Amino acid sequence: MKGRVAVVTGAGRGIGRATALALAARGARVLGVARTEDELASLAEEAPVEVLTESVATAEGCARIVEEARSRLGPVEILVNNAAAGSSGELPIWEQERSLWDDTLEVNLSAPFELTRLAAPDMMERRFGRIVMVSSTAGEVGGPAMSAYCASKAGLLGLMRSVAHDLGPYDVTCNAVLPGWVRTEMADRKAKQEGASRGLTVEEIWAERAAGYPAGRVLAPVEVAEVIAFLASEEASGISGETLTVALGSVW
Repeated sequence: MKGRVAVVTGAGRGIGRATALALAARGARVLGVARTEDELASLAEEAPVEVLTESVATAEGCARIVEEARSRLGPVEILVNNAAAGSSGELPIWEQERSLWDDTLEVNLSAPFELTRLAAPDMMERRFGRIVMVSSTAGEVGGPAMSAYCASKAGLLGLMRSVAHDLGPYDVTCNAVLPGWVRTEMADRKAKQEGASRGLTVEEIWAERAAGYPAGRVLAPVEVAEVIAFLASEEASGISGETLTVALGSVW
């Protein structure tokens, strides 16, 4: 993928950061996008990555991301829709606030739609493109007090499959990765919430999560990033409309 222009959202930390680094290491010209300026600054110090402080929560923000990628690097050829709102603030469905539902779907589902819609013409014109949606195992199996998160991550799969059909004639692929438990800041917040409700420490929650995996551990962000990098490569040209679960053999 040397010289390919890639956009990675949620690139400040966790899976997004690891993905931006993985793509840059393979020679891609990467625009890493996040809301936190200092995290992006440290990313730019670590690798030759262009950075942009922007939120994906609005259509205007998504438009600026694509415009900045084009003006700085050129037409977008690789798009990794990774930015997401987590589920740590969610409640059981009968207590769930409509505003939280709306905010979660705006970031987790509407933003990938908007960015894909805006970047697609670049890929169509060049007859090359790789789009990767970062969903979750929660989008397939569900979970308690996670209605907005689970619905948004399930919705990503339907979006991905439709995009794969629309863009397939232009040699553009669209796939989704479904990570299981990855120890990120977002997942730590969920562990803190769960621990508080059950009288357990964060470390005890993570130990439970690890014990539920055949390997006896949870994932590192780089393990998911390597799968994303593969799907963004020339070698993955025959894979489209597919989901790849990255969960060490567990369904959750």
